[in-house]
Amino acid sequence: MTLNTAPDATPTATTPTPEASSRGDRARRIRHHAEASALVVLTIVVAIVWSLLPETSRSFPSLANLRVVLLSQAVLVIVTMGALVPLICRQYDFSVGAVTGLSSILAASVLAGGGSMPVAVLAGLGVALLVGLVNGVLVTVVGVDSVIVTLGMTTLLAGVATWKTGGLSILSGIPESLLSITNPLVIGIPISFAVALVFTIATGYTMRSTPFGRYLHAIGSNVSAARLVGLPTRRLTLGAFLISALFAGAAGIVLLGTTGAGNPRVGPELTLPAIAAGFLSVAAIKPGRFNVWGAFVAILFLAVLNSGLNLMGVSSYVNDFANGLALIAGVSLSALLRRRGT
Repeated sequence: MTLNTAPDATPTATTPTPEASSRGDRARRIRHHAEASALVVLTIVVAIVWSLLPETSRSFPSLANLRVVLLSQAVLVIVTMGALVPLICRQYDFSVGAVTGLSSILAASVLAGGGSMPVAVLAGLGVALLVGLVNGVLVTVVGVDSVIVTLGMTTLLAGVATWKTGGLSILSGIPESLLSITNPLVIGIPISFAVALVFTIATGYTMRSTPFGRYLHAIGSNVSAARLVGLPTRRLTLGAFLISALFAGAAGIVLLGTTGAGNPRVGPELTLPAIAAGFLSVAAIKPGRFNVWGAFVAILFLAVLNSGLNLMGVSSYVNDFANGLALIAGVSLSALLRRRGT
């Protein structure tokens, strides 16, 4: 009796054929591309809907409305880029909006007191970096949870802003050179939005193409593993909070130029949309990962959605519903895609 030792050409149930494996890879690639472009497509669909509805068809697709939308989102883009940096290493900075507001107020106060523009800018950025340093030290050295630290800092900064201004806007002393940031640069795009694009490109390059950005992604993926391979996780996390605060301070200067006033009530309201856009970034461009261009697309999506709602004359609380639902959806998608390992 002889045994047949030739390999069996019939595949077993547990061994996929090359054809089946290829089909599976193709299906995964299609699903990945669909997820990556879904929010972009949704943004375009919403824009088309607003352009066709009788109530908004005349005003929404106009160049004037485009300029208004871009101008209104310039500050938010910069704030979001700042908030995104700690998010990448799984930390949370809920003080970005308050830092933006305080930076704007302090710069306006210096200008109103007769100070020069460079001194005002340095004052706004300096106080922002100080806040970022305090946040980072409390998180990385003392070990306090970043949510608690930054929420407490938000309350503290709100009190400082009210004390500094007496609850009133600072309107005098703003130079024309700063106010010109709202002027159109090309095809109606305001200078302020062009500045925001520069921040976006710089953040995208840093997070994708520098060791610092790659290390932050490693910390966000597995902080214990990053520590074991020798990464200085505390120093890197502290750097993330400093960058977040610096961007928020820069956003405060841009805010002062676009509004022409240091308003104590403007600033903290930017936090929710910024965090929502950061979490929604996991559903665009690079699914399952916090990423710069995904956050940028998310901001445009929320801007297009809210612009149409405003033109329809809906109550302001509807915009709050939209931003709140976007935050819930972003957090849910982040948890779902991370658990699935996309």
